[in-house]
Amino acid sequence: MTTPPLCLALTEWEHRSPENDPRLAGRSFGSTSVARLASELSRRGLLELTELRTGLEVRARSYVGTIRLGDLTVSIRPKLNQSSLLNLLRYAYGFRELKLFDETTQRLEHVGFEDLLVSQLNAEASELLARGLHRNYVARREYLASPRGRIDIPRIASDGGVTACLPCTHHPRIQDTLLNRVLLGGLLLGANVATDASLKRQSHRLAATLADGVSRLRLDATVLDRLAHQMTRLTVAYEAAVSIIRLLVELHGISFGGAKSSPPLPGFLFDMNRFFQALLSRFLGEYLSDHTVRDEHQLRGMLQYAPGFNPRHLPAPIPRPDFVIEQHGHVVTILDAKYRDLWVKELPREMLYQLALYATSHAGKTATILYPTTDVLAREARLNVRDPMRGDHLAQVRLRPVLLDRLEELVLAKPTAAHQRLCREYARNLAFGNDDRMR
Repeated sequence: MTTPPLCLALTEWEHRSPENDPRLAGRSFGSTSVARLASELSRRGLLELTELRTGLEVRARSYVGTIRLGDLTVSIRPKLNQSSLLNLLRYAYGFRELKLFDETTQRLEHVGFEDLLVSQLNAEASELLARGLHRNYVARREYLASPRGRIDIPRIASDGGVTACLPCTHHPRIQDTLLNRVLLGGLLLGANVATDASLKRQSHRLAATLADGVSRLRLDATVLDRLAHQMTRLTVAYEAAVSIIRLLVELHGISFGGAKSSPPLPGFLFDMNRFFQALLSRFLGEYLSDHTVRDEHQLRGMLQYAPGFNPRHLPAPIPRPDFVIEQHGHVVTILDAKYRDLWVKELPREMLYQLALYATSHAGKTATILYPTTDVLAREARLNVRDPMRGDHLAQVRLRPVLLDRLEELVLAKPTAAHQRLCREYARNLAFGNDDRMR
């Protein structure tokens, strides 16, 4: 008996099983390839899928998006209100606040995370088309009946004299550039990724307009890296669109293990940890002006193999916390961004152990987990790390909430002097809490 297709909608960190969702009862992976894919998803922490005797069990994690496994489609949406999420995404990645298409605006609360990115990409592309695509001058050497540019006199001499067409070197200004090819490829990818039918139509329509004069290319990380070296102040209007396209390329069809022969992931998954870290990086970097904020700073020399006890000659592990806060060249505190609401969920042991290690690595003896929440009652918690034998205080781990509603208000407010002061105060609170000694 064939199992009917099932579309399972979850939010991040949600758990479904035959006990709380009868639709999963009696279901199985159905094939070895699907079972292998489910195992790899679980191993990498993207999505936990377990085949039970009674059916399937699904546990979402911090990844959002849509994934297809045989006759099962799992759609994971963020808990954060979609319009708020879009506002914070725009701030974190520097997207412009453009007017979205009316249909998309009305359906915003019902679309997936990938649709938010595609809707913003469509808005960016529409704006670029309306203002005129960027063009580059390209050198061309050809015979022309109506001469343009510089006439190639040596070529005339080598040809034996003047003919009906003259050899010329000219520089036409064309729109078939790498930048516009990437934009076209991004729109086509967006049409493939989007789950909303209206977004697909919008992406295809914009791509068709762009394709008149721009050739296609295959998007990959190498092409995007090459484009990054060509971006200048003249192409700043494209930066937001290129950022979205890079996200879509990196997260659509993830290949396990990076091997070319490895089949791509049939879907789109985005790690909200990545977004949360980008959001905090920009906010702290902008408003913690009297300190230096180092992103993913390597703590070199913290862990080393003992001399003579590295039989496999491995490099020493290098811890890399999300943020290291320095002042006058000295580490003040270490911060790690974790997209997990620790006000309502327990602190995993591995997070605690990691932060305890960070805290003992510098003179300030503190390390902080910044976690997102929308609960206004959330307060900071502190765990003392002590010597279990002598009871001496070694360090302190702090669990500090980031009120996303408050952060959204701050990044959307008009940049007045009072607003700047409030932003600086909140940035200091996120970095140091209410401990004046850390200031």
